[in-house]
Amino acid sequence: MTDIIQEIISLSKRRGFVFPSSEIYGGFGASYDYGPLGVILKRNLKEAWRQDMTKKKLSIAEIDTSIVLNPKVWEASGHLGSGFADRLVECKKCHHRFKEEEMIDGRCPECEGELTDPREFNLMMKTFIGPAEDKQSPAYLRPETCQGIFINFLNVVNTMRLDVPFGIIQIGKAFRNEINPKNFIYRTREFEQMEMEWFCSEGETKKWFDYWKEQRMQWFIDLGIKAENLRFKETGKDELAHYARRAVDIEYHFPFGWREIEGIHDRGNFDLSNHSRQSQKELSLKDPENQSNHIPYVIETSVGVERTFLALLCDVYEKVEGGRGENSKQKTEIYLHFQPSLSPVQVAILPLAKNNPALVEKAKEIYNKLRLQFRCQYDQGGSIGRRYRRQDEIGTALAITVDFQSLEDGTVTCRDRDSMKQSRLKIVDLSTNIFQIISVEKQN
Repeated sequence: MTDIIQEIISLSKRRGFVFPSSEIYGGFGASYDYGPLGVILKRNLKEAWRQDMTKKKLSIAEIDTSIVLNPKVWEASGHLGSGFADRLVECKKCHHRFKEEEMIDGRCPECEGELTDPREFNLMMKTFIGPAEDKQSPAYLRPETCQGIFINFLNVVNTMRLDVPFGIIQIGKAFRNEINPKNFIYRTREFEQMEMEWFCSEGETKKWFDYWKEQRMQWFIDLGIKAENLRFKETGKDELAHYARRAVDIEYHFPFGWREIEGIHDRGNFDLSNHSRQSQKELSLKDPENQSNHIPYVIETSVGVERTFLALLCDVYEKVEGGRGENSKQKTEIYLHFQPSLSPVQVAILPLAKNNPALVEKAKEIYNKLRLQFRCQYDQGGSIGRRYRRQDEIGTALAITVDFQSLEDGTVTCRDRDSMKQSRLKIVDLSTNIFQIISVEKQN
């Protein structure tokens, strides 16, 4: 893992973004817990996606389906067959297991030991329903959220009175028994997906595929991710998943290389046809022109929450050698230049001195007012310079310092995270001014 990723991992733990799971018991491989700031950042990302999908002048409905579904769902979707399996090899010397595709020169990448012959390894996580754990009661944690959408297709159509083209979206947990999870939160066994299934007629699949491909790329750019760190990658026909007629990935240039963060797929009518056949339920719509039944075709967009979270952290992470500013006494300074709409903390309220009751009272008064409109943090520990750096490290957009002049003329110092420029603002106009500053920065 690269030095930059190690620095991001360290920052994530130190500042409350991501913690190693079960750490007091020695940890648990490839499992992570999200701290107070990480929870807010994830929520902001999910809400940004939800708003982007639903604000369009298109028919899009949202649902939330079960994690454990009837096992027949996974038979119909093809997940219990060879289409959802990796080829696993094991080192005869160190007994580490790897995907066959990760091998170089047929030797173990850890100790160069001899490897076993590859065997298929299904990625579904199995569990059991009911008090008896036997072969008659197996179930699975869902490996993707989209199947819950497909099996509720008619429920949504009938309750929302929809006709093609329309979309159904879902945000939720998924689970895959990855052989070799790695790269921090990029590949884990438990993760969240934000997926949309866009139902349309067969003749319009190319039009909608191209439309959603461009829309989804623009979303990442709108988050503030640099365009040069994003690219499309078309999946070759011999590499397509069992359900796909076409697939394009959006990749991000992580410190460990170009990796997928979202997939756009033409699923044809594979899913609805299979579920219709397996369940013996008619999952079709009536064509208003000729009154014949037809099964819609599907364009899917599927983005990983954690992968987007990590891509964003990598993109906004700035390390300045020698510190920022002429008078800096720091060897290095780190700041995260989130857009204010995504920043876990938008505004920090800082009394210049914590041992002055008048300053503390005024600062808390301002904090209690602003927290109703913005994501705020009150911070009075340490020197003002140290508190600025602490807020920079978590990506706080603005820092409001209450000083002795504040008690005299009703103004405060407002410091911008990125430029470090400071200005005096009237306390009575603070909410309006902050909103204007944040809105301008969002547009830029």
